[in-house]
Amino acid sequence: MSDEARLTRLEMRLSEQDATIEDLNRVVTEQWRLIDRLTRQVAALHEQVETVAERVPRGPEPPPPHY
Repeated sequence: MSDEARLTRLEMRLSEQDATIEDLNRVVTEQWRLIDRLTRQVAALHEQVETVAERVPRGPEPPPPHY
């Protein structure tokens, strides 16, 4: 194998690896944005649940109306 062919093969592999790294970076970035958005949604839901829980009376539950 000539040096030129070897060099060409290495350049092709490098460009393929660069493309793969860019694709992986794009996927990781999209996933991070999704995780961040979901984390904020969970925090908002947690606050809503705490707010509702504060409004509910904290005593023994009254018996159902048919008793």
